[in-house]
Amino acid sequence: MSWRPRVVDFDEAWNKLFSTIQAVITLEHIERATWNGCFSDMYALCVASPEPLGQRLYTETKIFLENHVRHLHKRVLESEGQVLVMYHRYWEEYSKGAGYVDCLGSCLQTWFPKTMHGANPQYVSGGVGRNEPLLDLALDVWKRLMVEPLQPFLIQKLLQGIRNDHGGEDVNQKVIRGVIDSFVHIGQYEKTFSLQFYQYFFESPFLTETRNYYKQEASHLLQEFNCSQYMEKVLGRLKDEEVRCQKYLHESSYTKVIHAVQQRMVADHLQFFHAECHHFIRQEKTLDVANMYVLLRTVPEGLPPMIQELQDHIQDEGLRATSNLPQENMPASFVESVLEVHGRFVQLITTVLNGDHCFMSALDKALTSIINYREPKSVCKAPKLLAQHCDNLLKKSGKGMTKDELEDKLTSLITVFQYIDDKDVFRKFYTRKLAKRLIHGLSMSMDSEEAMIKKLKQTFGYGFTWNLHQMCSDMSISADLNKEFSNFIQNQDTVIDLGISFQISVLQAEAWPLTQAPPPMSAVPQELQKSVWTFELFYSQHFRGRKLSWLHDLSTGEVKMNYLGQPYVAVVATHQMAVLLAFTNSDTVSYKELQDSTQMSEKDLMRTIKSLLDVKIINHDSEKDIDSGSSLSLNMNFSSERTNFEITASVQKATPQEREQTRSAVDNDWKMHLQAAIVHIMKARKVLRHKALIREVIGQTRAKFNPTIGMIKECIEVLIDKQYMERSQESPDEYSYIA
Repeated sequence: MSWRPRVVDFDEAWNKLFSTIQAVITLEHIERATWNGCFSDMYALCVASPEPLGQRLYTETKIFLENHVRHLHKRVLESEGQVLVMYHRYWEEYSKGAGYVDCLGSCLQTWFPKTMHGANPQYVSGGVGRNEPLLDLALDVWKRLMVEPLQPFLIQKLLQGIRNDHGGEDVNQKVIRGVIDSFVHIGQYEKTFSLQFYQYFFESPFLTETRNYYKQEASHLLQEFNCSQYMEKVLGRLKDEEVRCQKYLHESSYTKVIHAVQQRMVADHLQFFHAECHHFIRQEKTLDVANMYVLLRTVPEGLPPMIQELQDHIQDEGLRATSNLPQENMPASFVESVLEVHGRFVQLITTVLNGDHCFMSALDKALTSIINYREPKSVCKAPKLLAQHCDNLLKKSGKGMTKDELEDKLTSLITVFQYIDDKDVFRKFYTRKLAKRLIHGLSMSMDSEEAMIKKLKQTFGYGFTWNLHQMCSDMSISADLNKEFSNFIQNQDTVIDLGISFQISVLQAEAWPLTQAPPPMSAVPQELQKSVWTFELFYSQHFRGRKLSWLHDLSTGEVKMNYLGQPYVAVVATHQMAVLLAFTNSDTVSYKELQDSTQMSEKDLMRTIKSLLDVKIINHDSEKDIDSGSSLSLNMNFSSERTNFEITASVQKATPQEREQTRSAVDNDWKMHLQAAIVHIMKARKVLRHKALIREVIGQTRAKFNPTIGMIKECIEVLIDKQYMERSQESPDEYSYIA
């Protein structure tokens, strides 16, 4: 065969091609030699001399396809009740045949693109993939002469078939799916938006039909079933519709159909769902809550009322659990109640509500309200209770717990602590209780103390715990210091005999909560004076420039009582020791003599005497209150089940004044922090209105504590008095920074 252009008789060549194209389009058998010869004939026509005949070939092919489709259209109309079946049958045949025709006409795309498609630039050679031009023509002919004329019949039959499927009737799924797929396939030649024809021709009326169907379905179900049953029916309809979409529709329609069902069965009845939401959540009906969540989460404005309802429920449950707690062991009861509420609703949100972060946020808000709840005109109790619970766990008295159990309890405490607004208040109380545990040797172990401090540091940073770390460090350094002091005594030219066993703890003033002045005790008991003087000598030689302030009210000692039938050893505070040592040479001592020998204030002396009277080590000579004329005597009949016992607890117990000092110290810290924040803001803004300043101050300090408006106003007045800022002359509601 020659590839050169030659003169070709078009009619003769077309007659040969026509019979082949006619056989191909109807999927009849064709001999291979005939099929191969058609390629040569088409090529010859496209390069014919003196003028190419590709345009005429394209036109004749188009006329043939149009006539063929008109014939098929007529036969589909004659089928009457079998319109879908016949359409599907002819489409299957035609679409395959059109593909073969497109393969035959591949040379038209290569040699004759501009002539075939006129001015349409996308069909210029290289503009589209091979094998498409005649296929696009065939699809366009099918669309114009078959689909569009049959539109009312096709849509009616398709919708009727899907409606029958809704009713559970048997339908020809293959035919329905094939017809719908033909709409998708027809649009493929529209390069810019291939699904446009499918969406316009079928999807749009189908969505309208779906909305109408489910609107009626929802109305019927609401009249027949309650909310719980209705939700189950809706979920069932949604699952059925998902399956139906996969059986019949193009994947681009799935979400649209499901959205239409949700709109008619859920969104249109939000008021009904929200009304029932209160009942389901308050009674914690997990199945109903889960179903409602699944339905409402896809609907705009569906979840917020449900989230708020759960938040209110958690808050009510938490306040109920933490109110009217028994006075005995209240800290543990409070923490356990909060953790019980937290764990219960975390599990509910995780298992029932898919761990939705919106509901988790509602849980956090509710727990914050519970933990920071305060009675009118009172302070929040949570920081103090949490600090007390930590103290109870970390004390030696916390028996019966393994190391792992203690670790779990400390970890759970951090969960509660995260919700406290007044974290500084907790830190003040915790620091004071830690100081007492360390000073009096009450800690279960230093490992446990350091583990708790580490957890606080990991959660809130080093700035929150630096003084706690320093306190533990001081105790370790003091242990080494006592060894050095012992060596100092032994290495003197003349060995110093203190007469007692003497241990000392040196605490850094800035790290420990001991800033208040210790109760005066000028007359140190004679038995202690030598030890005190010797240690001061040792310390001054090793640390020049440092000053020691003795905290006698925090010191303890062992006193051996030899005047009874059997010897007892009592662990007492220094003030108690001073009173007991006054009885060394006499069984009876007057109040006046005690006051002279100890030189304690009347208040502290009375407190010390009362602590000894409570344990019956000494007796009062009268039933009247103690006064300057009273006499006190040793109880010669004293007895105890234990030969070693401690009577420092009543002295070491926190007094209301100490608790008030803790709260006052926190308030002072807050005020200084607020003043610093106000100065910082005003320095940056120069001029600011009152409300704007309040908002910015609250925003800067919220992470640390929640200041009251009154406290902020008080700090503003203080700064005005200190001339850091002033009220603007133009407006009393405006402040100006004074450089």
